[in-house]
Amino acid sequence: MSAIHLQGVSRTYGQGSTAVRALADVDLEVEAGAFVMVRGRSGSGKTTLLNLLAGLDSPTAGSVRVAGQELSRLGDRALSRFRNQSVGYVFQAFYLESGRSAWENAALPLVFAGVPAAERRRRAGELLEQVGLGDKLDAPASNLSAGQRQRVALARALINRPSLLLADEPTANLDSRTSDGILQLIGELHERSGVTVVIVTHDHALDGIGTRDLTVEDGRVREAERAP
Repeated sequence: MSAIHLQGVSRTYGQGSTAVRALADVDLEVEAGAFVMVRGRSGSGKTTLLNLLAGLDSPTAGSVRVAGQELSRLGDRALSRFRNQSVGYVFQAFYLESGRSAWENAALPLVFAGVPAAERRRRAGELLEQVGLGDKLDAPASNLSAGQRQRVALARALINRPSLLLADEPTANLDSRTSDGILQLIGELHERSGVTVVIVTHDHALDGIGTRDLTVEDGRVREAERAP
């Protein structure tokens, strides 16, 4: 079963002589449970691809189908529900609220889903335990290291048990040791839950991670050969 199906997808920003074509006529199918690494230079269209999959952006042309839903057919409320329930997104910049505790940050998607506070605390605590932060539940995000903040962001992305996990340069702000730990953790969570994973990176230190490699160049997505 396909988790992702793109057909003839293009995304152009601007008009006329200043128009920039971020993606050009992309066809892509990703099976459920896959672990895909997407590489390419800065500005090649990688983040645009992730934003389309997350329903944060819309294509100029073509069809984006994710988790069985054609995103262009969803109204604002349905699209918000899709983002909250079906997709977990790990941002490069973490985007945690510094005044909130680790568990409160991890549980934010549950607030929007209407989950009671006691259940939010329980589920956030379980996930933070899984990512190695069981002793940091009440620590303010501002007191956490970069690696710890990224772990909180990962827990937040997984809190609603999404079918698709997207990560945009999740190791870019981390040292090599912490980066290795985050990638290992994502791999373990993938094996445990079967979530489909798509990670965007330009870090060649991550070569060999995942089960499939894609390359984005000048807005076009192609299969990349995996190193033996």
